Order: sequence, then C-alpha cells, then structure tokens
Amino acid sequence: MDKTPTGRRRLIKWLGAGSLLAAGLIGGGVLGSTLSASADPTATPSDQSSTATKTVDPGGSKPVRSDEQAVSSALEAELKAAALKAVPGGTVIRVETDAGDGEWEAHMRKADGTLVTVKFDKNKAVIGVEDGMGKGDPGHR
Repeated sequence: MDKTPTGRRRLIKWLGAGSLLAAGLIGGGVLGSTLSASADPTATPSDQSSTATKTVDPGGSKPVRSDEQAVSSALEAELKAAALKAVPGGTVIRVETDAGDGEWEAHMRKADGTLVTVKFDKNKAVIGVEDGMGKGDPGHR
C-alpha cells in the first residue's frame, strides 16, 4: 500500500503530465520550424537540393537559356551597379546577355523577395525593369 499523501500524489501526476506536454510542444515547434524553413513555393525541382537556410534563386548564377551567355567580370560589375541603382535594396542573382529586347539583363531579387529582371541597351543604359524572371522574349539578334 502506498503511504504518499493524496495531495502529493496528485501534484506528482500533474508535474509528470505537464513535463510531457512541454516536451511535446518543444519537439513539435522544432519539427514545425524545420519543415516550414524548407518549404519554398517558388522552388523548382532542381532547387530541391538546396539547403533550408539558403534563399532559392531561380536558375542560380549561370545563364539558364542556351541562347544567353555569361558576361565578363568587368561588364558584370558595371551592369550590377546599374541594376542596383534601378532596384535599390535588391540582390543580383545573375547578369547575362539577353536573347530578347535588350542587350543584357540582370535577374534580381527585390528587398521584398519578389523577382525582377533589369534590361539594358547596347549603351549599358537601363531600358526597363520587368516583373519576374523576364518575358522570355524570342531572340533579337
């Protein structure tokens, strides 16, 4: 027969139940934050291998289309600077030749996370900022 006073037994039960509840909440919070960190609605199948803490940039830093090419590092630096002036607070994902209505383009992520494409003419002047990753124009050359 148990000689523990009834009040103490009740307290031990409540403490045990409270401990289990706290452990469940902590475990659930960790699992929930891990799963939500890896869920990116803009991710493409090729982006699925990127880490959960890395912002996914569509296409990465290299040209995606076969009719567009990377540019020299000097030209890239010049166009990046102009693109950042056109989209203050943004981040340049990549700079490449443009197969559409411009000479070059800079794919960017704005400070609010939305994607834009800055288009340049042959004089390296900004001729437009398009929403998204560009219109996908047919070749202009």
